[in-house]
Amino acid sequence: MKHYEKQKSVSGITRSKLSCNIVHRLFGDASSSSTAESSAASADASSSAAEGSSESTGLMSDEEIIKKASSENKVGNWGLGNEYEIQALLSKYGLPTDYITMDFTMDQIDKDTITLASAMTFNELGLIKNSYDGGYNYGDEIGVIDMNDEGVAMLEDNLFCTKEFAKNNPNTVKAFVAASMKGWTYSCEHPDEAAEIVFKYGSSVSADHQKYMASEVAKLVTTDTKGNAVSASDVGKMDEDAMQQTLDLAKQYIKLDDATAADKLAKLTLDDIRSSDYLTYDGGAVEKSDLKVQLKWLPQAQFMGYYVALDKGYYKDNGLNVEIVSGGGDVSETVAVSNGTVDFGVTWVSNLINANAGGMELLEVAQVYQRSGLVLCYKKSQFTK
Repeated sequence: MKHYEKQKSVSGITRSKLSCNIVHRLFGDASSSSTAESSAASADASSSAAEGSSESTGLMSDEEIIKKASSENKVGNWGLGNEYEIQALLSKYGLPTDYITMDFTMDQIDKDTITLASAMTFNELGLIKNSYDGGYNYGDEIGVIDMNDEGVAMLEDNLFCTKEFAKNNPNTVKAFVAASMKGWTYSCEHPDEAAEIVFKYGSSVSADHQKYMASEVAKLVTTDTKGNAVSASDVGKMDEDAMQQTLDLAKQYIKLDDATAADKLAKLTLDDIRSSDYLTYDGGAVEKSDLKVQLKWLPQAQFMGYYVALDKGYYKDNGLNVEIVSGGGDVSETVAVSNGTVDFGVTWVSNLINANAGGMELLEVAQVYQRSGLVLCYKKSQFTK
C-alpha cells in the first residue's frame, strides 16, 4: 500500500484551526447523474453501509463495534475540535470519553494501533478506501459509523463575519452570501467541474482526490442530518434543530478553563451566534466592494463554492471584488475575522461558539454544510462475530 505521508496536508488539521463515492445528480441537472431526492437516500445508504446485514455477514452491530474499540482503548480522533461528537457518541453508550489522539494520516488504522478511526467523509475516508495516489486501497473492507445516524451530529462549515461588520454593511453581507451560495449551488450540480476549478486555483491535493472530495462535499451541502434532500433554494439555510443540537453538544463537551468564558458558554443561545437576516439579497449598492474571505485550510473542494463563485464571476455580478485567503499553519479563521484582517471566514459552528464564549463577537450568516461529515471508520474483518 502506498504511504500516506505525501497527502498529510489534506487531513485532520483542516478542521481545527480548522466521506461511498456515489455519483449523483443534484437539483435536477440531467448531466450530473441521479436526482436530488436520491442523493439523500444515497447519503443515508452509504452511511449505514458498514453495518450491511449483520446477520448475513457476521459483522458486529455499530454499538458492539463502538464498545469493543472503547474497551481496547482504540478509538481515535484528532482532538482539535472534532472530538465533541466522538465524546457524545461514547457517552450515548455509557462509555468513557477517552480517545487516542490521531496524527494527520491514516497510518494508525492501517497499522491497527487504532481500530475505530475518525475520518471526514470527503477526505480521510476516501484516502483509506481508494487506490489513487496517497490512498491505502482498503475498498469495501472499510465500514463506517455515521454521526448523523447516531444522533450526535454537529454542523461544520459555515460562513461568518463580525456582528459589527454585518450591522454596518448589511447589503455587502447579503450580496456576498448570495454570490457564495450561488457558487455552492453550481458546485453541487457540477462537482467534477468544481473540482477542476479548485485545482486550477492551486489545489492542495491530487486531481483524483479533489474529484472525490467534490462529490462527497456536495452530499453534505444537499442532505440534512436526517437524510432529507436540501433544495437549491435552501442552500445555506440554518436548520434550527441541527443548530440547536450543535449548540447543546458544544455546551456539554467544550471545556474552558476561564470561568467567565465558561459561564458565557453556558448562557449562549442561537440568537447569540447566528442570523438568517442576510440570506436574501434583492440587489442594490454594497457598502464595501473589496472583500477578503479566510478559509480554514488550503485550496480544496471543501471550499469549492467560493472558488466557483469567483471563477464564474458571481461576486463581480454583485459588485464585489473578492480575494480568497488560504488557511493553514497557525492561521485561525475566527481570529482573522475578529481582528479585521479579513471580512469573512469559514469555520465550524463549534469553533464559532468557542470563540464567542471567549469574548469574540462573531455572527454566522450562512450554514453551508447541512450534516456532519465526521464518521468513525474500521476494518470489517476486525469486528466479526
